[in-house]
Amino acid sequence: MKKLLLIQSTPYAPDGSLVKKKRLYFVGLGLPLLAALSPADWDIQIVLETIEEIPFDSDADLVAIGSMGHAVIRSLDIAAEFRRRGKTVVLGGYMVSLMPEEAQKYADAVVVGDAEAVWPRLLADFEAGKLAPLYQEELLVLDPPPPRFDLILKKPLGDFLPVQAGRGCPNSCSFCSVFCLYHGRYLKRPIEAVLRDILQVKALGFRKFLLLDDNIAADRTYFIALCRQIQPLHMQWFSQCSIEIAKDAELLAAVAASGCIGLSFGLESISEQSLLDMNKAWAKPAEYAELLSRIRMAGIDLSSEMVVGADGDTLESIRATAAFIEQNRIVVPRFYILTPIPGTLYHAQLKKAGRLYKHDMYQYNGSEAVHIPANMSPEELTEAYWDLYKQVFTLRSIIRRTLLRRQALLHPLRALFYLSINIFYRWQIKRHITPNII
Repeated sequence: MKKLLLIQSTPYAPDGSLVKKKRLYFVGLGLPLLAALSPADWDIQIVLETIEEIPFDSDADLVAIGSMGHAVIRSLDIAAEFRRRGKTVVLGGYMVSLMPEEAQKYADAVVVGDAEAVWPRLLADFEAGKLAPLYQEELLVLDPPPPRFDLILKKPLGDFLPVQAGRGCPNSCSFCSVFCLYHGRYLKRPIEAVLRDILQVKALGFRKFLLLDDNIAADRTYFIALCRQIQPLHMQWFSQCSIEIAKDAELLAAVAASGCIGLSFGLESISEQSLLDMNKAWAKPAEYAELLSRIRMAGIDLSSEMVVGADGDTLESIRATAAFIEQNRIVVPRFYILTPIPGTLYHAQLKKAGRLYKHDMYQYNGSEAVHIPANMSPEELTEAYWDLYKQVFTLRSIIRRTLLRRQALLHPLRALFYLSINIFYRWQIKRHITPNII
């Protein structure tokens, strides 16, 4: 049998070491899906570098490498090492899709965008000895086969697995890689296919799942119908969506009743001007506190992702963000420096304006300013970013956000889980490692 080695890379820490964990909670769906899309006569191994070592001495015929965020830098290094050893290498994922010309320097083939439409053809081309340097085809229907979780179940994973509902987003935020790849398109899977995969996760012994979707609330009718189908399964789940969900009482009630226990929101900023500059004018920071309160009262825990360094940000507004997080009892907050990722509209805008402070894309890690902000120096932005993290993750703030809240009394085990996440993030922050979901 032909052998395929699928690798999910881990990021580099600031000191050049690899970010490692004893257990991986947020499992990527990409590699199990690629395995499911591969013909039965391929022997497949999946390696998740965050929790295990890469077998560089593998006898695999083909090596395919994916990554999330700035872990792409590690992906390129892995690819270079395997090619040095004479292996055929394929690269793919969001970051690779945004900079395919750079990725092609390190790989025999690059997959741009969704792999479902091209993966069987890529493998057939490899077997025929005519692998193309680039594979790209617009995905029109999102209906993949059940993922091959059997290839990762013996690894140290968390207590939930991913299930995908949709892909893409109708919004057009200028800094967002999703918009650059989908340009406002939003693809939904048939509800029966989503339920099939949830039942697969349940059959494997899990009682929780992560519902993957770039904005699950983008189609209200679909989302309500899906929630009503999930409710009888008696599963708990997490996802991410727009905070606008709190404005729809019926939808929020359906989500909570179906077993949703946590939602992550891309709040981005408490500065309205910053959101306007990001093409996210529909978001109103003045409404955030009320909307977040409605979500908490529905029994759903809050997670957030925010960026600092947009043109509406000041050193004062960045400092004020810490108080916002604590006051709204956001149990798992994450921050990034607004980074002009090559291939995004934001990068093109800053390049045209001559506001790129660093041009080496390998320094674009989300935790160091690489552009010239409007109201501070790049160095001040980087310092303010880490000060924000340190302030949010003091022991006092952690305890207030995770334990001193109504939901902690109702669900103490969940509160202790969030407490442990925050303590781990605090440990990472002290070492200047940006907390992430990898």
